[in-house]
Amino acid sequence: MAMINLTIDGVKVSVPAGTTVLEAARQANIHIPTLCFLKDINEIGACRMCVVDCGGRSLAAACVMPASEGMVVKTNTPAVRAARKAVLELILSNHERKCLSCVRSQNCELQALAKELGADETKFDGANIEYPLDTFSPSIVRDPNKCILCRRCVSACRNVQKIGAIGAVNRGFKTIIAPAFEKNILETNCIFCGQCINACPVGALREKDDTDKVWAAIADPDKFVVVQPAPAVRVALGEEFGMEIGTRVTGKMTQALKRLGFDKVFDTDFGADLTIMEEATELLSRIKNGGALPMFTSCSPGWIKYVEHNFPEMIPNLSTCKSPMEMEGAIIKSYYAEKAGIDPKKIFVVAVMPCTSKKFEAQRPEMEVGGLRSVDVSITTRELARMIKEARIDFVKLPDEEVFDELVAESTGAAPIFGATGGVMEAALRTAADVLEGKSIEEVKYEAVRGLEGIKEATVVLGGVELKAAVAHSTGAAKELIKRIKSGEATYHFVEVMACPGGCVNGGGQPIVSAFKRMEVDQRAARAAGLYAEDEAKVLRKSHENPDVKKLYDEFLGEPNGHKSHELLHTHYTDRSK
Repeated sequence: MAMINLTIDGVKVSVPAGTTVLEAARQANIHIPTLCFLKDINEIGACRMCVVDCGGRSLAAACVMPASEGMVVKTNTPAVRAARKAVLELILSNHERKCLSCVRSQNCELQALAKELGADETKFDGANIEYPLDTFSPSIVRDPNKCILCRRCVSACRNVQKIGAIGAVNRGFKTIIAPAFEKNILETNCIFCGQCINACPVGALREKDDTDKVWAAIADPDKFVVVQPAPAVRVALGEEFGMEIGTRVTGKMTQALKRLGFDKVFDTDFGADLTIMEEATELLSRIKNGGALPMFTSCSPGWIKYVEHNFPEMIPNLSTCKSPMEMEGAIIKSYYAEKAGIDPKKIFVVAVMPCTSKKFEAQRPEMEVGGLRSVDVSITTRELARMIKEARIDFVKLPDEEVFDELVAESTGAAPIFGATGGVMEAALRTAADVLEGKSIEEVKYEAVRGLEGIKEATVVLGGVELKAAVAHSTGAAKELIKRIKSGEATYHFVEVMACPGGCVNGGGQPIVSAFKRMEVDQRAARAAGLYAEDEAKVLRKSHENPDVKKLYDEFLGEPNGHKSHELLHTHYTDRSK
């Protein structure tokens, strides 16, 4: 590979051809500030915060300026500093500066830059347009008054997810980022994945906060409040308290939930094992009986909504299995309620999810059983962190001992990997292998479905049956995979799709990682590593080996995909394309 030599602030740097000045500076440990830049998502040089002196007549945006042989770059001249400060002060002049009450306070890239550059927020004060909040969605709140027009959310939605629910509308001073035709976000084809929130450097996009509902339920003596955290939460929650990305905090998480006042702390991992029992059985039944193939996984509510909007003809191919969250809730309000002698109407189920789309899923009428919601409220990892902070719990100093309650919380190693792309596929293959081979298979790793490649394929021969599988993460990758399937270019039996890039570990409700940090570490890989480590630490690593799941079928459900299972654990979906 051809190398280019340049000098940045007196430091000689050698980088591959095609490297930008921003990347070259990064390699030399020289920090150039950015705002609109988001690695691999938004690299458009629009905000001009990263301007540097490359020796030309004008300053250049480092994020899009290619390094050239012999280039001399200066990143800290008086002219550069003045330009950056002026840009920042102009942005602040049109920004709602209610920092103390903003959900992104102390985790806001604009706020951090203002402090770093000593910007005067009132220098260019003038009249601003006051926009109404878009609060119509059950998942996402859009606040144009805080928007800085960086377009990171637009790129995440349009280029990564291939949806385009939002974009720049109007012109000049009246430009805002919004859905077209003055619609609110609920009226669009938005899947509520929250990738726009994760991309936003400020508080212009956030999840709808439901913590007040949870606090009220905990304080209500007539309610029996149960909480269930998802797999991906335990490898991200610690980040909200200064811990390294990907740190496993399963024990501390359960300890915190107990201290918050929940009556029982169960685990969505149990629901994940249960999902595999139902999903693997459904897949084998479709293969044997000529059902609709390929069968797509149905754990990701953003993916389900994407199909409903864009490919309704593929709805028969979706597994009828509910998500682990919904299965867990349904079992808590039936099996557990019966065992504990509690009226299901008094049980209030709170789910802690890495996902903003789970808020929408929890409200879907298709998820109700006997007129009761299986999950009453779904909150994000970030919302749980806010509750812990509000309760003044010193999270880092909590014991690491897990205190999950019994009956519907035991899990195997197949469950935590649900949070990483390829994890559902791998968990299903572990169970399918034992069923088709008629014995316990020692090897449980399926490396072909792991990793961050957009689309992964694997062919596995189990019990003489050739099983063709594929994995896609992000709806953009899913769209490409569906095109291949519909054209006949590819044929599969089983397809796993997660709406979010990297899977649930990178869900729209996870701790927000700044653009600066994303240049250092891939949060998707770091969090996934934590889940695979949790899998390795388990004694049992196949869903069908879970003793509590076995007991559930023996005492209550009967058999996977049986009548009782379909009543509680399966559902249907809706054509939203019209």
